[in-house]
Amino acid sequence: MGWVNGAQLGFPTVIDEEERDLALVVPLAGRLEDTGDPWLPFRLVDSAGKPVEAVAAFFRDLQAAGRVEATLRSYGMDLLRWFRFLWAVDVPWERATRIEARDFCRWMLLGGKPSRPHWRNPGQAPDSGSTGQAYAPSVRAHSETVLRGFYDFCAMRRSVISPVQRGEMGGISLDPMAYPAPKGNTGTIAC
Repeated sequence: MGWVNGAQLGFPTVIDEEERDLALVVPLAGRLEDTGDPWLPFRLVDSAGKPVEAVAAFFRDLQAAGRVEATLRSYGMDLLRWFRFLWAVDVPWERATRIEARDFCRWMLLGGKPSRPHWRNPGQAPDSGSTGQAYAPSVRAHSETVLRGFYDFCAMRRSVISPVQRGEMGGISLDPMAYPAPKGNTGTIAC
């Protein structure tokens, strides 16, 4: 048998995506608040101060699974970085795709950490833009793990598709076959 055309399986034959400028400055919008409440020790809020309810539900689930406050804070910082990126590219978190996940990974690698005031001089305005220093591999790997857990959690509770797929080597999978076949498609790929 020969190769089956991707269009026959419901996959697009040409990926329609815009080239995103990843040299963008991701504003330090929103924050992770320490609430002082043992039932919800941290809260991720947007730039208007409105809590991100899906993250609060995720934190409650993590806490129920026995995760300590330090873990919730660590996960919260990764989610804050992701949400800031999505806010900068104007994509709602529940509409993020593999393209945003890919661009987020590229931005963390090439865009560099944002400039921020030094903790000793909190009133000093930071330089605008990036430090030019990439996030460490451990930070990028942790972010991917946190995002995968967050979207897996959300997918169990509602119809959200995770933009972060498991890759064979632990990285984000850009393999189009990593996704299940579209609904109603029972065809197989013949090689």
